[in-house]
Amino acid sequence: MKYTTIALAALAIFATAAHAAPAMMSVEWTAQACDAWNKDATLTDGLGEKWIKNDKGRGYKIIHLYRTDCGEATQTELKIAAKDGKAMCVYGGAVQNHQMDYAVDYTMHATTDRWNEMGAGEYGPMKAMMFGRLKFTGPKMEAMGVMGPFEAFLRLPGKIPGDKACPAK
Repeated sequence: MKYTTIALAALAIFATAAHAAPAMMSVEWTAQACDAWNKDATLTDGLGEKWIKNDKGRGYKIIHLYRTDCGEATQTELKIAAKDGKAMCVYGGAVQNHQMDYAVDYTMHATTDRWNEMGAGEYGPMKAMMFGRLKFTGPKMEAMGVMGPFEAFLRLPGKIPGDKACPAK
């Protein structure tokens, strides 16, 4: 009887750990963000016009993102490509494109608390940028022209469960 109780307790702990949310902005979390992107018409349709076409003929744009308090080494990547007039996420995970072209690509970072605030819809991209809550490198004027979709992007941390632990480097 004792062994059964111990075995059941160990199994419960293992099952809980197996279903825990990945660290926010980890490789696994970013793969889920890619899927969520593709299910959000504000992102796929709203960025399917001009935004996705500014790619210098490469056929894609890159977004690197990370939590400032976890360090730049924890960056992950979203690769967005034009497909059937939409801006579709074709990859989410570990950084594959180390060389960024900031005429078309973006790197964004904020503290964990700020990502959570933006994800909860407490404020949008204008306030985030004006008050320095979101740091980013990339075509700022282009970003200003797509504030609605940009806000939908900033809501992803509120839609995808993520653990507060920093992602593994």
